[in-house]
Amino acid sequence: MRGVSKHFGPVVALDNINLDVAPGGVTALLGDNGAGKSTLIKIIAGIFEADGGTLYWDGKPVHVRTPHDATRLGIATVYQDLALCDNLDIVANMFLGEELGRFGMLNESPMERQARETLAGLSVTSVRSIRQPVGSLSGGQRQGVAVARAVMADARLVIMDEPTAALGVTQTQVVLDLIRRLAASGVAVIMISHNLNDVYAVADRIAILYLGRLVAQGTPAEVDRQTAVELMRIGVAAVRDGAGTATAGA
Repeated sequence: MRGVSKHFGPVVALDNINLDVAPGGVTALLGDNGAGKSTLIKIIAGIFEADGGTLYWDGKPVHVRTPHDATRLGIATVYQDLALCDNLDIVANMFLGEELGRFGMLNESPMERQARETLAGLSVTSVRSIRQPVGSLSGGQRQGVAVARAVMADARLVIMDEPTAALGVTQTQVVLDLIRRLAASGVAVIMISHNLNDVYAVADRIAILYLGRLVAQGTPAEVDRQTAVELMRIGVAAVRDGAGTATAGA
C-alpha cells in the first residue's frame, strides 16, 4: 500500500497508509477499536475501494474494486465468523461454490481427496472424518477448515481477523501453529488481534494503526510490547533511557 486513504463523509478512516506485506511472513495489524484495521483489510479484500493511493501486487499497481478482484490476485480473508455452514460437512464447506462436477452430478472422490490432502498439508489432522459436520468441530478445527479452504483456492495472501478470539488455551495454540505453518509454506499472512501474547508468538512484523494513521511498522524487536500498547492507546510512545525509564513522549 502506498498513500492509501479512505473517508466516510467527514470521517477519515485511513490517512496516507504505507504498508508492506511480504510472502512467507506474518504481519500483525494492531490498533484500538476505530483505529482503521477493518477498513484497511476490507480495502485489500475488495469490499471497500480506497479514495486515494495505490495498491501494488508483486511490485505492480493493481485495482482491487471487488472481492472477485482480490480472489483473482490470490487474496483470501478469513473473517472472525469464518463464514462456514455448520450443517454441511468439511468437504462441502471447502468446495462451497466451487464444487467439482461430472455428468451433471457432484464428483465426490476428487473433492474428498483434495480436501484430505490440503488439511494434512496444514497438519489439521485431529478431525474425526472429512465428512464430519462443521458444526461439530472445535474452534481450532473450524479455523483449520477456513484456512484450508483459502489454501485450496491458491491464496497467496491470507488475512485472518481475530483468529484466536474466544478460544481456550489449547485451541489457541492449534491456531497459532496453523498460522506458522501457513507462513512457512510461503503464504503471506495479515493477522488482526487484540491479544499481544498471540501476536508476539507468531508475528514477523508489527504494524500499528491509531485513528487512521500508521504510527509504527517494524519487527517485534523494534516495536516491543510496551511500545505497542502506548502507540495503540495514544498514538505516541515514550522515549526511554538505557535503564528503561520513560523520559519524554515522541
